[in-house]
Amino acid sequence: MDKTVKLWTPGDWNALFGLGTNVLVNLLVMTGLLKYVVGLPDELTFGRILPAVGLMLFLGNMYYAWMGVKLARREGRSDVCALPSGPSVPHMFIVVFVIMLPILGQTGDPVKAWEAGLAWVFLQGFILIGGSFVAPFIRRITPRGALLGTLAGVSLAFIAMRPATEIFMTSIIGLTCLAIILVSWFGGLRYPRGIPAGLVAIVTGMVIAWGASALGMPEIGGMSGAALMQSFAQFGFSFPIPAMDHVFSGFEFLGFILVTAIPFGVYDLVEAMDNVESAEAAGDVYSTTEAISAEGAISLIGTLLGSPFANAVYIGHPGWKAMGGRIGYSAATGLFVLALAWFGVLAVFLNLVPVVAISPILLYIGMLIGAQAFQTTPMKHAPAIVLGLVPHLAAWAKTLIDGALGAAGVVVDDALIAGMKQSGVLYEGLGILGSGAILTGLVLAAIGIFIIERKYDWAAGFAGAGAVLTFFGFMHGPEVGFGVTPGVALAYALVSGFLVTCARSGWAGIPEAMTAETAAQPAE
Repeated sequence: MDKTVKLWTPGDWNALFGLGTNVLVNLLVMTGLLKYVVGLPDELTFGRILPAVGLMLFLGNMYYAWMGVKLARREGRSDVCALPSGPSVPHMFIVVFVIMLPILGQTGDPVKAWEAGLAWVFLQGFILIGGSFVAPFIRRITPRGALLGTLAGVSLAFIAMRPATEIFMTSIIGLTCLAIILVSWFGGLRYPRGIPAGLVAIVTGMVIAWGASALGMPEIGGMSGAALMQSFAQFGFSFPIPAMDHVFSGFEFLGFILVTAIPFGVYDLVEAMDNVESAEAAGDVYSTTEAISAEGAISLIGTLLGSPFANAVYIGHPGWKAMGGRIGYSAATGLFVLALAWFGVLAVFLNLVPVVAISPILLYIGMLIGAQAFQTTPMKHAPAIVLGLVPHLAAWAKTLIDGALGAAGVVVDDALIAGMKQSGVLYEGLGILGSGAILTGLVLAAIGIFIIERKYDWAAGFAGAGAVLTFFGFMHGPEVGFGVTPGVALAYALVSGFLVTCARSGWAGIPEAMTAETAAQPAE
């Protein structure tokens, strides 16, 4: 092997604890969704689904580690950082609340809900594999600020916000662990004997939580000795077994599944493409087609073994690289997840480690991905990047409102929407702006960047693409169809026409076009 290829470096420990605990949190959330929302029996959750998820994530991380080895050999570098693999966070909630829960309500059968989720991901895998061949072209014509801007929106709204609120709900643990993380990963402080900051934070959080429990304050960290002892009952070896019959049984609900499988397949494709772009901005240039087709193929393997969750080119490559991660951290994370899933350890972790102790790691990734969108792009593109964030804020706000209404058992109708509007909550507007947020953010940011660069033809092209995507429901619509939100589609078409007029009229050559600098100057 080339001497420049190091499979393990000291920094891989930091990245392992970072990515490993990140994926662990998502697995715990996934377990809670399956157990308490869908109501799947433990033998199905711990005996079939989680082992399949574990194998899928193991294969994903091992393959991306191999891609890192190939890149290091090809370029003769020792600082190559492998792509991370993990479950798509938005996808976890989508498949549970958009697919499995409605089927559960329709049939009353948790197994049918699981089968519908399997069929949904099965279709998604083929969309990813097919889309991987057009993704390089999309990356070539799309400004980096648009790709990273919409990814920053995902990271801030759906990666960082929940952990941030958890940190302040249990601030004695959350803020303490956040400080431990920040002084090391941003401040460069090394802990004694090179102990990874992630481990220091987790152990500190456990000490505070279990100490509070011993002192009769279990509300600080939520730890319980009785619950911990009960969780050991889940110990045991579970190997994934084929679930092809369940996958094809899920096609009983094909009409319902197709409504969301196509747009969210495109969502996963764009998210993966953004994460590959994020890695390139950090210095590691991977094949978009190889990374995304591997994501799709590995998702198919997981689904055929029982996983209703898709594999993803995971967010956070720049963060793991900044910690010192290279190639070994990705492979080690795969092994770590495999052990958790196959030996029933997840239930123990759920009752041993307070989630708030891990939350600062997720917040750190959200901070870093958000910052990267501005740090690796021209400063003048910043307004357009902010524009790309806005749809994700709308999607996040609507998700919270829907969750609150659902928890209260309130049905959304026209009267409720009108009442919310009178109170200043534009629920309908949040739905229109936030639907298909990752595509909407990309299109809006690209339009903005090309306008800033006075490339009105290119801006017109993206506005035209926005019109088409909106007409068919991929943007600004709750489902795929024809003329889903025709008014918004027409608006994009008018914008496209206006930008073509700008390009053809010669206005693009005006030397004193209004910019942020000239706009800030006082009038004479």
